[in-house]
Amino acid sequence: MNLPPATALPQTPLLVVDRAALERNLTRMQVLCDAAGVRLRAHGKTHKCSTLGRLIVERGAVGLCCQTVGEAEAYVAGGIRDVLVTAPVPPWGPARLAKLAKVATIGVVADDEGQIDRLSDAAVAAGVTLDLVVDLDLGTHRAGAYPKDALKLARAADAAPSLRFAGIQAYLGHLQHMDDLDLRKAADEAAFATLKNLVAELTAAGLPPGVVTGGGTGTHAFDLASGVYTELQAGSYAVMDVEYDACGAPDGEAWAFEPALFIAASVVSANHKSHVTVDAGFKAVSMDGPPARVVAGAAPGSLWRPMGDEHGMIAHPALIDVLKAAGRDPLGFDKAVAAADADPAREVPLDAPRVGDLVWLQPGHCDPTINLYDALHVWDGDKLERWAVDGRRVSV
Repeated sequence: MNLPPATALPQTPLLVVDRAALERNLTRMQVLCDAAGVRLRAHGKTHKCSTLGRLIVERGAVGLCCQTVGEAEAYVAGGIRDVLVTAPVPPWGPARLAKLAKVATIGVVADDEGQIDRLSDAAVAAGVTLDLVVDLDLGTHRAGAYPKDALKLARAADAAPSLRFAGIQAYLGHLQHMDDLDLRKAADEAAFATLKNLVAELTAAGLPPGVVTGGGTGTHAFDLASGVYTELQAGSYAVMDVEYDACGAPDGEAWAFEPALFIAASVVSANHKSHVTVDAGFKAVSMDGPPARVVAGAAPGSLWRPMGDEHGMIAHPALIDVLKAAGRDPLGFDKAVAAADADPAREVPLDAPRVGDLVWLQPGHCDPTINLYDALHVWDGDKLERWAVDGRRVSV
């Protein structure tokens, strides 16, 4: 973990990338994919940064995938020339994606015939061809057609003007963070069996899928060994987070990928014995996963917890009992903190952060945390470089 000194930071909270760790992660995944004979189509929804996307492609990825029309526009504008949008788009989306197809290879997914018709109409109007991938639901139940409908949709795509039936997608998001590794593997392998049968069905019908795309960081080892995926859509491996660390690598060994993404926070208040306050709260740290982890700048075992939109606490491990005693009751918290401050037997720990100190956090969930910032600040050990998070949601 290579973190910049406070003098290198323009402000806090700041999202910082350890470039050396990032580079190692990118290289390791590309090597794994190459060894398996599987193309890497890294998922750009993780980082939403065309500069990072170009780095991934330069390392050997076939292109990027993304989740939204806006992300696709940002990546094409940033020089990525092969992009797959991995979710069905709203009715306003096909025309904008067709426009992108004038300068890049654009893949789109669909899970019903109405979507296919809208994509076809937009491609015809723009005079372009879009690659159509049939999106399958194998258990996530967010989007996607059931496998029994795949052939019907493939035929519709093949018959639609200005669409090219490219293949099928099966992203198993519900498996990526399963704690039980045996169950994660068994569920993934059941999906592989379904996909293999489906590939055989489509091939027998004269529509062999050139692309079988999906997979993720949490199942990458199984996905690469499956013999069915031709593309891997992993994304979080580039920077990692607490949630992936907690669930464990799919092979049961230590992760091949290391933390590369951190939040720099400044201590802005230290008036209590139980904790100090930093300038990183809900607006700096996504809370849809586990809490951010304190990794530097405070005693080992310290905890970060949100204290509102702009602030968080850093609780010293020797005084976490104060917080546990308070439970989730706001009045109890007030009483517990006040009692600790009034207790002459309690001292402020000598290794507690002081006002002005930096505390470093690892995000609980990398994707939505990155979306809270307008840039990644990439530290190479000597200088801090700003990479715009240009794929964040924008309006036109």
